[in-house]
Amino acid sequence: MMIRRFALSIGAVSLAVVGAIATPHSPTQAVQLSDGTVFFIAPPRFVGASSTNNSVNAWSVTYYFTLNHLENAGEPLQRVTIMQDEGTDTVRFSPKEIEAFEGTRQRLGTKLPLGEITTDRKSRTVTVNFNPPLPPGKIVTIALSPDRNPLYGGVYLFGVTAFPPGEKTHGQFLGFGRLNFYESGHPFFFR
Repeated sequence: MMIRRFALSIGAVSLAVVGAIATPHSPTQAVQLSDGTVFFIAPPRFVGASSTNNSVNAWSVTYYFTLNHLENAGEPLQRVTIMQDEGTDTVRFSPKEIEAFEGTRQRLGTKLPLGEITTDRKSRTVTVNFNPPLPPGKIVTIALSPDRNPLYGGVYLFGVTAFPPGEKTHGQFLGFGRLNFYESGHPFFFR
């Protein structure tokens, strides 16, 4: 799965370079291919993921995913998808509990207005839309509150993909958020 994403990212970069050569643009425009597909000039950087509690089956937990939407992105940030790629248990999120803020987890700033938020349990994906889209030059942290932490300990990977605005956009995979969950010494959690 990771090799396929890496190959897709290389292909996207190659297409973006071709589009950048073929389509004139100013620093305030994204790369647009002849078929109308829009790319970021410089995609956001994935800063990292963290959890307020790493114990299995914990309640009242928040997962933070932080992105740096670079000054030279060329386009606002419209949408972010976060997909659980690995982990024994499926983590479920409620769209009503999802928020976004300027800044990092350590320094959360202004709460950002969000548009449509969807969760797809089958693909284990959360989609967060910014309304209005987030302008370049901002650090944003998306706060997801799961129903509970996973029942089983281990490494859980969440793939993060960013999209610019437009009818036909190319999502750019930014990396994996890695969360580790640990079993406590309580007899209930012994295997």
